[in-house]
Parts: sequence; C-alpha cells; structure tokens
Amino acid sequence: MSTDHQVSIVTGASSGIGRAIALALGTLGGTIALVGRDARRLKEVTELVRIRGARAEAYEADLGIDADILRVANAVRNDFGGADVLIHSAGIFRMGSIADAPLADIDLLYRTNVRAPYALTQVLLPLIAKRQGQIVFINSSAGLSSRASVGAYAASKHALKAIADALRAEVNAAGVRVITVYPGRTATPQQQSIHEQEGKRYQSDRLLQPEDVASAVLSALAMPRTAEVTDISIRPMQKA
Repeated sequence: MSTDHQVSIVTGASSGIGRAIALALGTLGGTIALVGRDARRLKEVTELVRIRGARAEAYEADLGIDADILRVANAVRNDFGGADVLIHSAGIFRMGSIADAPLADIDLLYRTNVRAPYALTQVLLPLIAKRQGQIVFINSSAGLSSRASVGAYAASKHALKAIADALRAEVNAAGVRVITVYPGRTATPQQQSIHEQEGKRYQSDRLLQPEDVASAVLSALAMPRTAEVTDISIRPMQKA
C-alpha cells in the first residue's frame, strides 16, 4: 500500500487498537493525524510514529464534544488540505444489566460510540470523497450479537454497524470504501478493566493482540480497487 502522499486520521490513537493501527501505518510513511483524549499518551504515540518514518500530528480532543469534532476537522483541512483514510477506533465500554444500569450509561455510550463517529464522518466526508478514500469503523463482536450485562454497549455497537452499512451504500458510487472490523476480546487496557469487572483472570496472551487487528485493517485498506472488503470478524484463536 503506497502511503507517501496519503493522509490518514486515527481516532482513539493513544491506546489499544487505535495505537496499534497508528504505529502500523507509521511504518508505511505518509501523514497520520492522531486523535485522542490523553495528551501524554498521545504525544508518546506521535513520537513513535515519527520514528517509524511518517509525518504525524497529534490532536487532543474529546469527540463527545461537538466543538472538538469541528476543531479536529478544521485542523485536518488546514494542516493537510485533505484526507484519504478515516479510522474510527475511539470508544468506551460500560457493563450492567438492563434492569439496573443507570440510564446515564446508555446516554454516554450513544454519544461516544455512535454520535461521535457519525458526526466526525459527516464533517470529513467531503474530504474523503474527493480523494475516493476509505473509512474504517472498529466495532466489536458485540456489534453482531449481544449477551447478558452488555446490552447498552452492544446496542451502541449495533447502531454503529447500521451507520457503516448505510454509509457504504451511500458512498459506493463515489468510489469510497467502508470497512467494519468486529474484534473479539483484545488485549487492551479496556479489556483488562472488563475482566476485572467480570471477576475473571486477565491473561493477555490468550486474547487477540492489538497488532493482529491492525494487520487486518492494513490488509483491507491495501486491497486493489477492484475489490471491496466490507466486514472483518476476528477473534482470539484460543477460546475461553
């Protein structure tokens, strides 16, 4: 995949899968806009991407805030003049039964996991479409099937699937490719927290690695323009 003149935007770049994708893209060169909430970790990833040979700029932002979404979009437009790849990896998790979980949780999940990528896609779509670019939604296995105690989270991921599916149908004729990735349990700080909430032993070596997901994403992005990868479901080889 030639990325010398490509501008890629990665949200959730300061940790987990987003970080792994940013670092993998960094080895290919080009320009990467790294978006995240944690300024310290974002700076660290930015420096690592630069060491790998890519141009990288960090944008500290909370995508649950509309003003931050517009600021990031304007910065990308002003700093780079366009965008080729948009990768949505930012997201949050909340656990709780439908009987007991606070309504505030589903509101927060909706705003972060659904509304934020929807809004960011909307404002950046003209730039992506102009270059016949690609948009990647990092979803979750919960976006395909739900289970007890993750109903609100799964609902937000099902909604994200619906957005990606509709967008794909809307922009295909313009030459824009839309990819959704559904990782199973992946060795990230968020997954460690989930294990703690479930009272389970956290064994990172038995899970998907963030680099595994990054590899799948880069492979899909590199497909010839005669092909369109729409959905990737990837899970740990070792089962619980």
